[in-house]
Amino acid sequence: MQELRTQRLLLRQWQANDIDAYVRYFSDPEAARYFGGARNPDEAWRHMAQNIGHWHLNGFGYWAVEEIGTGVFIGCVGLWKSLEWPELELGYWIDDRQQHKGFAEEAAIACIQYARETLNAPSLVSYIDPANVPSQRLASKLGAINEKIIDLAGQGAHLVYRHF
Repeated sequence: MQELRTQRLLLRQWQANDIDAYVRYFSDPEAARYFGGARNPDEAWRHMAQNIGHWHLNGFGYWAVEEIGTGVFIGCVGLWKSLEWPELELGYWIDDRQQHKGFAEEAAIACIQYARETLNAPSLVSYIDPANVPSQRLASKLGAINEKIIDLAGQGAHLVYRHF
């Protein structure tokens, strides 16, 4: 797994001690509502392990994101392409205590660059729940255009924001 660095962030491999913040995030139904919903600690652990497995199977995935200097785990940002996903997706979630600091945008820019320059991805989208207005704003800020709405692999209606 290649680490990525930005001015303030380290996008890195998952560590066992990330689980506490991961469980805290996914135990909050409001925080996790757009990322698969609330999970109990074992389900959160399995979900984190799924992220690690995605890297091993595909050579890319979601990075654990920490703030450089403090070492605080702030969320995850990365690339996803499972069997039923139509296209390579850029996704992100940031701990609610770390939001509104520009971290998601900063990390997403690094992921977009990685997708284009390292993976030579022919396309890149973000699938966004229509009710997730903050994510739509971020996708627009990153230059993505809302193309259409699809039923995303049994996950319900999602907007397709295409990154150019």
